[in-house]
Amino acid sequence: MVRGTTDAHEPQAERIDLPDADVVFYRSFFSGDESDRFFEELTTHAAWKQERIKYYGKVMDLPRQTAWYGDEGKSYVYSGIRVDPQPWTATLLTIKRRVESVSEVTFNSVLLNLYRHGRDSVAWHSDDEPDLGPDPVIGSVSFGETRTFWFRHRRDHSLRFKIELPHGSYLLMRGQTQHFWVHQIPKTTRHCEPRINLTFRVIKEVRSVRPNPQGFI
Repeated sequence: MVRGTTDAHEPQAERIDLPDADVVFYRSFFSGDESDRFFEELTTHAAWKQERIKYYGKVMDLPRQTAWYGDEGKSYVYSGIRVDPQPWTATLLTIKRRVESVSEVTFNSVLLNLYRHGRDSVAWHSDDEPDLGPDPVIGSVSFGETRTFWFRHRRDHSLRFKIELPHGSYLLMRGQTQHFWVHQIPKTTRHCEPRINLTFRVIKEVRSVRPNPQGFI
């Protein structure tokens, strides 16, 4: 299901063959040394927050910590939460420019997620908030522990695909992927060291806070 292509000037790109989707995976986008350095810097210096959301009438902690960075004015609304951007750091700008070199887009914001252990997770959802406009481009970088990333087709739930996201990898989702597919990082009972995920985005228009329509955490 994964087909590899090689370019002498870029990390190896693997196109994931999913119907109604445009997904490219770079298994080793950053070197081991770069990945170690970025992981340490983000773990120590990112402005991590513990957000709380209303989930089926109950207020609870998100099962992960988050941080939001971006261009001035690029606030983001998701799961009933509105977050205002922290200014870009040198580390985040370095990572951003690297992923932009293969993404054919200029990102203006990034959501950081810290999965501290196997109990931290994100439920089935798609990154299709109106703020992101039609056919959003989502660039997902992983540092730290390898976690399993699942895709599931919205219309045919028997269509599923999983991929392991290792230290230094980059997963690029574009086209109609968010319209037709949802994704998740499930909880796991195995011992997990921390993982940091960065999802780069392009905010088109900032809207007011809305409820959590998908009911996901």
